Amino acid sequence: MKALRSIDSTLPSERRPEWVWYASYGSNMHPERLAAYIRGGRPPGAAKEYPGCRDPALPVRSVPVELTGAMYFATESPVWGGGRAFYDPQVSGRVLARAHLVTAEQFADIAAQEMYRQPGTDLDLTEALTRGRAVLGAGRYETLVCAGQVDRMPVLTFTAPWGMADVQGVPPSLPYLRFLALGLLSAGAWDRGAIAAYVAACPGAAGHWSEQGIADLLEGLDRAHQRGGAWRKSPGSAEFPP
Repeated sequence: MKALRSIDSTLPSERRPEWVWYASYGSNMHPERLAAYIRGGRPPGAAKEYPGCRDPALPVRSVPVELTGAMYFATESPVWGGGRAFYDPQVSGRVLARAHLVTAEQFADIAAQEMYRQPGTDLDLTEALTRGRAVLGAGRYETLVCAGQVDRMPVLTFTAPWGMADVQGVPPSLPYLRFLALGLLSAGAWDRGAIAAYVAACPGAAGHWSEQGIADLLEGLDRAHQRGGAWRKSPGSAEFPP
């Protein structure tokens, strides 16, 4: 198992960083899913084609991390159907995540596509890096959160402006859950049992996806991978360096 990278909760002093850690806690933990945002394309099971980033280079590194807070599923995704993953940093708990080292320009382009905007405009990260949070709009992923830093580079993610208690939970669809859970498994820091217990307990999934059901799903996907098929060896797939 890979060791978790510890996040220094101190906010970074650099206000215009060239490189940032994009901390994904949803389906973008999976390399093939994130590659669609970076290189462009449509990941399996998605209903949308993505234009990609101005810079199509894949992340330099990808490391497993844990964020302070809680993950929950809510709203209705037109891309996947079912609920989307959101992060509430104000709730006590831990969020299993994967931090991808990308340029600040790439982070802006990934965020734009998550916000249903066209990539190509840089983000002013000053408020997020100074205060730990910046609300860019009322949309689903238009709030930036800085969780601290790793190797003196900021750890950034995006979520909704509301809190977990403010919205009704919505269970995620099978295609979305598959990417999210397999992204966690491929990070190498958590085993199938830990991932299944974590996801099944998240609001929105709880009561709809059982721990055993998620464990069985992961076992089936892992076996398919070991047989040389599925997610890592399909055209356009990507596996980021540790």
